[in-house]
Amino acid sequence: MSRRAVVIGAGLAGMLAAAVLSTAGVDEVIVLDRDELPEGPEHRRGLPQGRHAHLLMAGGMDAMEELVPGVSLRKRLLAAGAHEISLSSGMLALTPEGWLRRWKREGPVMLTCSRALVDWAVRTAVLEQTSVEVRRATAVGLTGSARGVTGVRIAAPGGDTDIEADLVVDASGRGTRVVTWLDGLGVSGVRERTVDSGLVNATRVFRIPDGAERFPLTIVQADPFVSRPGRSAMVMPIEGDRWMVSCGGTRGGEPPADPEGFLRYTLDLPDPIVGRLISGAEPLTDVHLSRSTSNVRRYLEKAPRWPERFVVLGDALGTFNPAYGQGMSVAAFGAQVLGRELARGGPTAPGLARRVLRGAARSVDAAWSMAVGQDVLYPEVRGGRPSVADRVVTAYTRRMMKAATGSYAAACAIWDVTSMRTPPTRMFRPSAVLAAVAGSPLPPSTEPPLTPRERELLRGLDRTGA
Repeated sequence: MSRRAVVIGAGLAGMLAAAVLSTAGVDEVIVLDRDELPEGPEHRRGLPQGRHAHLLMAGGMDAMEELVPGVSLRKRLLAAGAHEISLSSGMLALTPEGWLRRWKREGPVMLTCSRALVDWAVRTAVLEQTSVEVRRATAVGLTGSARGVTGVRIAAPGGDTDIEADLVVDASGRGTRVVTWLDGLGVSGVRERTVDSGLVNATRVFRIPDGAERFPLTIVQADPFVSRPGRSAMVMPIEGDRWMVSCGGTRGGEPPADPEGFLRYTLDLPDPIVGRLISGAEPLTDVHLSRSTSNVRRYLEKAPRWPERFVVLGDALGTFNPAYGQGMSVAAFGAQVLGRELARGGPTAPGLARRVLRGAARSVDAAWSMAVGQDVLYPEVRGGRPSVADRVVTAYTRRMMKAATGSYAAACAIWDVTSMRTPPTRMFRPSAVLAAVAGSPLPPSTEPPLTPRERELLRGLDRTGA
């Protein structure tokens, strides 16, 4: 008997879920999206954070390679102009505890490019390698009952119409209406939590100056420990010989949208390196602002009842402050859980939806802990205060980060967790604890760890006199 799955949302989570379904005994996979999808790597309206910096960590990249059949996404992204950055040597990072040293040793990598390129590469790969169909349509509800979902209701000019399905996946992102849809089926009691630091992102794209093509990714991190609004900035290489420069400020420290104010903001950070770099670079865009940055957790896996044949993945399950670079990887991990459960019993196996939710929630919870554990420390945060446990973990993490400014062992523990190849418990292994207790064997660096060539290049780009 023919089986059909409908995926709501053609973003990263939706296309990865569609790829899994297409190779798991589902005869017809339909992806619905309300946007007109671009033919190339271009921004689309339905992705509010799409214009800002995104980091694709090694763990997420590994998961995507596994999920999309017949093509190396990593090679495809690199061929399209993405950059592979070593966390150990290819990054300048000023943390609240000081500058991280750069080590001439192998370490985890991350890919940097525009979010539009990631989405386009995944979408085209899935459509090339599978029979997945994408339709432009707006989902307005679910059909079925509290016991089981039977399809999706979509808006149509002559009145709403229904698409029957054996499995429905909600991957509609931050704007999901899943709680309302569940209420319509008679499923209530879903607990939600929002932690909002008031973060505003401001991003401008520049042409990389001649000679600066290999300049390290540069980031000045926000400091949540000083009882002031968090303020940060990043210079990230992306495709097309461009720098994407993103600033972020929590409530009371928001970056401005005008070009002059944008530059001043970068120069007023604890180190002016970002402003010095871009002061001599050619801007290619205006400054784009986004305020869609709150952490939102929908505890769907803990609902008293859950309808069969309905799965929720990606940002529809949990969204995080994008400053921490977790969302794309968590979406891929959720799709992996779906794939494993489909392999066990097929799309109509009893209890599959609940098992997928519980499995996907584990990676969501790990990312949530890391994001919220820092966001609750900022002044005027809404939705949470640090607990005693949060303060204990924060104190330990700060000690680990301070050690990492000059300890390779401590830095390795942080890289492993940051790259999302290992869970946060990696920080509590005996070797990591020993490194944190021992501290840094090297004195703190008061200046960015630049090579002589990089220092000369920075001086040549600087138009600020800083």
